[in-house]
Amino acid sequence: MTDRVYIFDTTLRDGEQSPGASMNTAEKLRLAVQLEKLGVDVLEAGFPAASEGDFEAVSAIAAKLQRTQVAGLCRTGKADIDRAWQAVKHARNPKIHTFIATSDIHLKYKLKMDRDQVVAAATEAVKYAKSLTDQVEFSAEDASRSDRDYLCKVFGAAIAAGATVINLPDTVGYAIPSEFAELARYVLDHTPDMHRAILSVHCHNDLGLATANTLAAIAAGARQAEVTVNGIGERAGNTSLEEVVMALRTRSNCLPMTTGIHTEQIYPTSRLVSMITGMIVQPNKAIVGANAFAHEAGIHQDGVLKNPMTYEIMQPEAIGLNANKLVLGKHSGRHALRDRLRDLGYDLSDEELNIVFTKFKELADKKKHVVDEDLEVVVTEGILRTTEYFKLEYLHVSAGTTVMPMASVELSINGRKVRGADWGNGPIDSAYNTIAKLTGTSSELLRFTVSALSGGTDAQGEVTVRLRENGLVALGRGTDPDIITASAKAYINGLNRLEYLKAHPVHASQQTV
Repeated sequence: MTDRVYIFDTTLRDGEQSPGASMNTAEKLRLAVQLEKLGVDVLEAGFPAASEGDFEAVSAIAAKLQRTQVAGLCRTGKADIDRAWQAVKHARNPKIHTFIATSDIHLKYKLKMDRDQVVAAATEAVKYAKSLTDQVEFSAEDASRSDRDYLCKVFGAAIAAGATVINLPDTVGYAIPSEFAELARYVLDHTPDMHRAILSVHCHNDLGLATANTLAAIAAGARQAEVTVNGIGERAGNTSLEEVVMALRTRSNCLPMTTGIHTEQIYPTSRLVSMITGMIVQPNKAIVGANAFAHEAGIHQDGVLKNPMTYEIMQPEAIGLNANKLVLGKHSGRHALRDRLRDLGYDLSDEELNIVFTKFKELADKKKHVVDEDLEVVVTEGILRTTEYFKLEYLHVSAGTTVMPMASVELSINGRKVRGADWGNGPIDSAYNTIAKLTGTSSELLRFTVSALSGGTDAQGEVTVRLRENGLVALGRGTDPDIITASAKAYINGLNRLEYLKAHPVHASQQTV
């Protein structure tokens, strides 16, 4: 027998809480459309009370999606619940997700409430949310470190008040699989009227056990998994959507459960998340990493050539990787470009296609062949980019073994062009010094990463930077066949994201499950 596991995606809420992974409304909306295409059952679009930007993004997503249930996260206060409802009420299938902590350490030091007060708060919150929508989820933050009998008491009160989903979060990634499975079974067996609700699990990856804990809980009877694409999230991240889904599909003999995920959309969704957030997927990441289906050892290559199943437990096509990629060039037309972009998960309007087509032709004049990774870069820079407070107009760098590195830069700052030059330890350092001087930034460069998007000496270079300024952290990403230009673009993209964060501050009291 098979059973259905519901996939609750929180990439746009918990995933966005990764340092520097903030998305603007347009980026969130585009990703939400792709997540619906992927087939997630519930999309947690954000925390509407956290900021005006979050509220606007959740509202836009609620109005846009046609099939996926749209959830807004809120604490147990009436004002939070009202804000969440105002954001999701236009959805075809709205959901309110409310939470409060239940562990003694959280009650004592964070909430400063006793156990009875928390039960009362949970009951009132769920009851009020239920008066607004039939679909209400209740989460007990830090459940894995809570007293089991008290946890069941809180869950029972939430179900009596109308909760349709009860969520068991391992908020700090403390649990191990056998322990978490036992906790799930205990909750199912000891919570009053548990048969009236679905048990959900939400695991964090602080010990690298998020996927293992989630699968263990599913085997024990949980029927909803709360996940993020690429496993992004605060601290060490969340349970990875692609790992849970493909584990259930690949090991159906051990876990006879199904999901509604269209697995061929996994890879395009992963790439889109990486593009929008600027967070590079590590090469050895399970399922979606660049090396996940790569074989270098001679014995492995020989086996794969004879039968792929010798060393591949799943087909790359199952997640949307096509080994026979269509290579586009300067003679390719709009129709071929649109078809390939659709295969990659980008369904562009005519206006957007015109923008991308122009940039595609510019790149095709520089490169003999334009591969999928190049196309994703073109879409990112043409359609998905952050609002440009700063824009690179011109860059000239002189460097070598016999000259002092110097950069000349022209920027457009809110439409006003400025020029400058400065020295540095190398061409990139001099470019960054010049850009910093022109923009007046005091940001600190925390990380600088360079990679190639494809093989060959004409490959697009990809640079990712992490910047910090006044407590705000932002990722910047830039691509170009010239690595110094890519570096400048990444730095400017990071500065633009910092400006966006300054204009859209997150509410200081935001909490997470």
